[in-house]
Amino acid sequence: SMNLAGSLGPLIATVLAQSYGWRTILSVSGLICVASSFVCLLVIKNEPKDVGLPSIEVAAKKRSSSDESTLSEFLLSPYLWLLSVSYLVVFGVKTACTDWGQLFLIQDKGQSTLMGSSYMSALELGGLIGSVAQSTHSIRTYGNPRHFVLILMMAGMFVSMYLFRVTVTADSPKVWILFLGAAFGFSSYGPMALFGVIANESAPSNYCGTSHAIVALMANIGGFLSGLPFSTIAKHYDWEMAFWVAEIVCGITAVCFFLLRNVRTKMGHMSKKSD
Repeated sequence: SMNLAGSLGPLIATVLAQSYGWRTILSVSGLICVASSFVCLLVIKNEPKDVGLPSIEVAAKKRSSSDESTLSEFLLSPYLWLLSVSYLVVFGVKTACTDWGQLFLIQDKGQSTLMGSSYMSALELGGLIGSVAQSTHSIRTYGNPRHFVLILMMAGMFVSMYLFRVTVTADSPKVWILFLGAAFGFSSYGPMALFGVIANESAPSNYCGTSHAIVALMANIGGFLSGLPFSTIAKHYDWEMAFWVAEIVCGITAVCFFLLRNVRTKMGHMSKKSD
């Protein structure tokens, strides 16, 4: 749903803004969000027992403690920080492209505003396909086999960013620009769909939620770094240099993940028998 809104939103907003103005578009968008929140308040249930399902507390009491670990054992797991740093870079680079890619096309590449919006829509459409593809793949695999997919997707981000930065000009075919946007969206949203799932599956039973929260926090830090620090590079140099830095960071992360692909995926305490 996020990708669908992201792909249709820029196009609809750009077209309507030509007739009604940005102030009207933002006001209507805000009213739609407020109305949707009231619908969610009425429709979404608070607890599983509200719809006849077992209570969370009852299920937690039945859970075995053999898979539990201490907080220090969990936090000292290398795999937790490998996922966290990788998610930070992937989400940061993705946010940089979605936030600043349109400006890069318009200001540095000489493309129109409509073309910039179309690029964003293609990126989100590719992200929709990538999320569905990775979700389908994750159902059939567990642990290390997913590492190959993550490495492949991060390499795809690097290649699509490189081609976007080097090959796009004012005379470039629009289809090529849209293809690069879709390719980057496919490659970036795929890993994002997997990092949280892997963090949950690899964590001890008593720290599943904490594991997901930590990698999500690192992703938010990546999103923060894609704002002011990224735009500062563009201010002192240009957008070309800023996207080159993001491209190099993404490539280095893919190489490091490849070198550490055989790290132990089980977080926290592991018995000698399991080890």
